[in-house]
Amino acid sequence: MRNGSAPVDSNLAPCRVRFGHDRAGTGAAGTLQVALPVLGGESDELILTGTEAPRTTGDFVLHEGDGLLAGFAVAPPGLELEAAAARLYDTLFAVTAGFHLFRIWNYVPRINAVEGALENYRLFCRGRSLAFERHFGSEFQKILPAASAVGAVTGPLALGFLAGEAIPHHFENPRQVPAFEYPMQYGPRPPSFARATAVSVGGTPQIFISGTASITGHATIATGDLARQVACTVENLSLIGAAAGAGRAVGRNQGWARRFKVYVRHAADLGAIATQLERTLLAAGDNVQFLQADLCRSDLLIEIEAILSRPE
Repeated sequence: MRNGSAPVDSNLAPCRVRFGHDRAGTGAAGTLQVALPVLGGESDELILTGTEAPRTTGDFVLHEGDGLLAGFAVAPPGLELEAAAARLYDTLFAVTAGFHLFRIWNYVPRINAVEGALENYRLFCRGRSLAFERHFGSEFQKILPAASAVGAVTGPLALGFLAGEAIPHHFENPRQVPAFEYPMQYGPRPPSFARATAVSVGGTPQIFISGTASITGHATIATGDLARQVACTVENLSLIGAAAGAGRAVGRNQGWARRFKVYVRHAADLGAIATQLERTLLAAGDNVQFLQADLCRSDLLIEIEAILSRPE
């Protein structure tokens, strides 16, 4: 056990996130609970199995095993959002020292609300970006992993992550401006993530595709048109899938196990979205979760992320 850590439970327990709760918090056996309503699929997301007994370090609950480190944290209630982001990310970089970040999930309360001078998402982005710069210097963009940030119904701010000893490779969508190069119109500090991260873990290639939406260049496409936003999102998944090594079919029928998380702004759109995705993206055997969430831009109706794994 590392210095400054305390055990959470004496039994082995997987690292998982459980959706559908009324607020962010830590549940039994060191699980993260998040206030995102479940519209379809499983209510749990498994981040890491085969871990040692979870332990706490600062705000974080950590699970470790086989050269991998996973965990999550919930900010203290009442902490202003930018300060909460800075606190969680400062601690994240401390607890993952010696590991490489593969994937980060951020659950931002009331993400499109304006509290003070800035929208909550922009406050979160500034706190996160400045933390990256403090720890990794002015060229921190080179090490940014795949990530997503979606709007939870209530807070506090929460994040989950997966890291490991293997060296990851990060990829961008050729049709999109890298998020970390967005112009000032999207906020004082741009989002801090890569579009995808690929890594081999124990001889198994894995690809983590970030939250992907209807954006070309840096502009939202098809505002108010659900079908076109779904089509643009699927096309972007095809492009980043190809860039990261899974092909334009995003690994479909090529031996990849595929997990998709589909974030839907309006629950009433679920049926239309599911029908369109069944025609254009999904295949038998895919693990798919549909969650209701506000998204990083108020004009986006859908966002999709993916985890691909192919045993050799």
